[in-house]
Amino acid sequence: MRRTLPSLMALQCFEAAVRHLSFTRAAEELNLTQSAVSRQIRALEDFLGRALFERVKQRLVLTTAGEAYAVAIQDVLDRAEAATLQLMAYTGEGGVLTVAMLPTFGSRWLVPRLGDFAARYPDIQLNLVTQVRPFDFDKVDADVAIHFGPALWPGAICHRLMGEEIVPVCAPGLLKGKVVLDDPHELLDYTLLQHTTRPQAWNDWLHAVGVAEVEGGLRGPRFEHFFMVIQAAIAGLGIAVLPQFLVQDELDKGLLVKAIDKPVPSQHAYYLVHPATKADLYKVRAFRDWVLAQVAQGVAETTQSTKVR
Repeated sequence: MRRTLPSLMALQCFEAAVRHLSFTRAAEELNLTQSAVSRQIRALEDFLGRALFERVKQRLVLTTAGEAYAVAIQDVLDRAEAATLQLMAYTGEGGVLTVAMLPTFGSRWLVPRLGDFAARYPDIQLNLVTQVRPFDFDKVDADVAIHFGPALWPGAICHRLMGEEIVPVCAPGLLKGKVVLDDPHELLDYTLLQHTTRPQAWNDWLHAVGVAEVEGGLRGPRFEHFFMVIQAAIAGLGIAVLPQFLVQDELDKGLLVKAIDKPVPSQHAYYLVHPATKADLYKVRAFRDWVLAQVAQGVAETTQSTKVR
């Protein structure tokens, strides 16, 4: 069925005119005449059946319909341009794989391992974007996502990667002269740093270690990303409850210490997620199998290290 779409040239003229609020400057950008741009805009308005611009005291302004249309068209053209530039820049048979990842997990676990993926699959170009919450694959330009939570994602397949243990950590000098706290109840005397995408993290940990007064676990400054929480803890702003594997480097360097050594397994896990419709794509299969192999290798190395000790 034929799509109901105006010409691409008309949309380009409209988008340029929106940015400049001038047909003359839009024409200069597009290497057209001012009259050619005017004709394209008029043809677009005729196609849509409504005015997109009007003149107010000799100034070009968008109508209400024009403002709404401009937002949608600019997004469409931006995405079309990005896809075009990616394809022009990369001609490998595998194509471009867009991975939506959790920023801290991505930067600390995934990115350091990507050299191996690039060596094994030189025909696949990775495009990494950040997403901190689940999204609709039909509305976001992503082939694969790294997700933390339950194994639930409508229309998608979830592959479990790993669980985690969460532990309270803080700057070494925060504990009022103590090396480590003796009783979990003592934590309620400190500022507890909160993570906005895991609002129940402190309450879950406190409940797991037998602290009944969990209301105090909701108080404290909130940060959107783990790396912000980590930096706040290092700066001595309070105590954070974090996945131990994400802060192991800071613990090893002494930038952070365990406020109390009681790691608690998280109720959820990390998953690699992709739409069911893309399960058989070469680039998706290659990345999925590689990530799962990296996880298995990490588990084997941890097990071996434990045996050596």
